[in-house]
Amino acid sequence: MILPTVEHETAPNPRHSVIWLHGLGADGNDFAPIVPELVAKDWPALRFVFPHAPVRPVTVNGGMPMRAWYDIKGVAIADKQDADGIRASVAQVEALIAREHERGVPSGRIVLAGFSQGGAIALSAGLRHAHTLAGIVALSTYLPLADALAAERSAANAATPIFWGHGTQDPIVPFALGNASREALQALGYRIDWHSYPMPHSVCADEVADLRDWMGARLAG
Repeated sequence: MILPTVEHETAPNPRHSVIWLHGLGADGNDFAPIVPELVAKDWPALRFVFPHAPVRPVTVNGGMPMRAWYDIKGVAIADKQDADGIRASVAQVEALIAREHERGVPSGRIVLAGFSQGGAIALSAGLRHAHTLAGIVALSTYLPLADALAAERSAANAATPIFWGHGTQDPIVPFALGNASREALQALGYRIDWHSYPMPHSVCADEVADLRDWMGARLAG
């Protein structure tokens, strides 16, 4: 089953897509307002796809049901990882990518993006995807199931560019965790365009501007 989505097309007949995954407890509407700030007038037509994560109980929040890509089982988010939930969400992202293929957008024109928990799934899905993507955007996030990646990663995305932004004052996904994930990926040979910002667990104007430059280069290519 395809997840419900919020979609925005910047012009008719888009042949490029951005699949953007929200963070814990949010939904697909969360990042839709970023489109006018992010998109440059000279870019080709884009389809932004903002899926809603399934509703599930989240252990760290007292078992309260909320939209989540996987369960968070403790305050230290990288511990006791919900491998089944992560892999199920990766499969749901694969279904969204397949739908873009059906709409005439190949993997090479798809950017996979996400914030926080959504960024963790964007990394997990993107680095395992069987065909080369245009790019991966990881915002205020970390790499889950890191020990499994070396065996499971796809050679097709070994050179796919990754934009990574992280706040130095992030109390939710600690900066040190994001930086350690970045170093682990670089040790495997991935190209990461790393940016740090003096912000908490959020997105700032400088980050949007840097992402616009990065995405513009991907679309031009």
